[in-house]
Amino acid sequence: MKRSTVNILASYIDALHPIIYINHFDFKVIDDAIAHVGENVKCVEFNNALGLVDFKTKSPMQECDLEQFLKLTMDDGFEQDTFLVLKDIHGELNNPKIIALLKRIAENNLYNESYNTTIFILSEITVIPRELENYITVFDIPLPITSEILSIINDFVSDMDIFVEQETINDITLSFKGLNEFQIRQILNLAYQDGGCIDQDDKLLILKEKEQFIKKSGMLEIVNFTENIDHIGGLENLKEWLARKAKVFANLDKAIKFGVDVPKGIMIIGMPGCGKSLTAKATASLFEIPLVRLDVGRLLGKYVGESEENMRKALKLSEAISPCVLWIDEIEKAFAGVGGDGGGNDVTTRLFGQFLTWMQEKENTVFIVATANDISRMPPEFLRKGRFDELFFVDLPNGEERRKILDIHLKKRKKWNKGIDSIALIKETVGFNGADLEAVVKDTIEMAFIDGKEMITTEDLLKSVKDTKSISSTLKEKIKEIKSTIDKIDIKPASKEDIH
Repeated sequence: MKRSTVNILASYIDALHPIIYINHFDFKVIDDAIAHVGENVKCVEFNNALGLVDFKTKSPMQECDLEQFLKLTMDDGFEQDTFLVLKDIHGELNNPKIIALLKRIAENNLYNESYNTTIFILSEITVIPRELENYITVFDIPLPITSEILSIINDFVSDMDIFVEQETINDITLSFKGLNEFQIRQILNLAYQDGGCIDQDDKLLILKEKEQFIKKSGMLEIVNFTENIDHIGGLENLKEWLARKAKVFANLDKAIKFGVDVPKGIMIIGMPGCGKSLTAKATASLFEIPLVRLDVGRLLGKYVGESEENMRKALKLSEAISPCVLWIDEIEKAFAGVGGDGGGNDVTTRLFGQFLTWMQEKENTVFIVATANDISRMPPEFLRKGRFDELFFVDLPNGEERRKILDIHLKKRKKWNKGIDSIALIKETVGFNGADLEAVVKDTIEMAFIDGKEMITTEDLLKSVKDTKSISSTLKEKIKEIKSTIDKIDIKPASKEDIH
């Protein structure tokens, strides 16, 4: 057990924190910490299935429900220092009698000098009744830091009596960041059983195991994709910037030792249908790490504090599976109402503040890709330098980019040929976005199939262009507003100047 965990728990007890709520799945780890802190303390445990349990042996001592247990043990603190360890009682924390009994014990602990009882609530689900908010301290078991992960791996290597390259140990140490000791040992055992050794290939196994945590949580969504950086037509400034960051991610351990900062993320602002979402997928492909999407709407709960707790868990989960790309699509909608009046807006404002603080303080390998169409209502502090490594503006594609986008979609469907006049198509597609151009190619190929043609021509494509309403005509005013907002902030263009 890490001394830091024991020391923090001891300091809470010394400071008379009456109820300590520990959100964790591995009760053995918590029991060890409590045993360290309470060497000379009477420890009494409640288990939902068995009632009163011997804390050391885990043997059942008396069958009872939680209310009976609290009544039996509530006065023990007058006789000697006592710990009440309550496991998985979150379902009972809406019972007025249970709340009243817990409150009485907490108040005795705070105000009666001859009484000393600390309550530990152990559960994976956090439920904090409003009546007990001021008495409860939520305690997170700190995750192992780099040196501790290194020690766990070295202990495993020594126990298994195997040889592992130091460079491999350093690399997988970073991949294990965000996992607890139990999970690290589980994955090391799995890797060893799989091949009888630990090598660089096991980085992929670690990522696969981390993906399991996401699927089970339901708070983040794993995004599967086939797109890569070559599927983006244009946006050369953005692609060059990402390629530099990819080199850092590919050699993260060496880069950190050299003094390079861990990349934080980017915000991509601009026109709808111009490749912002595609860039999020291409970034994960380029970095060779998982892509997970954070849907803020999915985190909103109906109980007080539930939304904030869900946000905390989602961010913690993203750290657990890092390195990863955390994608927040249309972030201006996710945090709509920030700073406004009313209950819903208050929750959104708190979530926004929580997310900002996490972004500012994070020292992990979660790379954020935030996309937005309209940032006119976004709080200015969100766009401040230091939140993201860079802000990019994606404009409607220029002539050269339109040519590349058309070529990509034609080649993808095996319909590109040398006879297609790119210059003519560029002239007729001014104001089209990537989605418009893809629609042109799709419609042209469909019509060619219906008409029994083997090959498509420039004329076929131009006919589809004339039949397609571009974004510039359908969202003319909105595009003006977006460009007006962009002119007021310092933002890097994602595209290079047009050569046509």
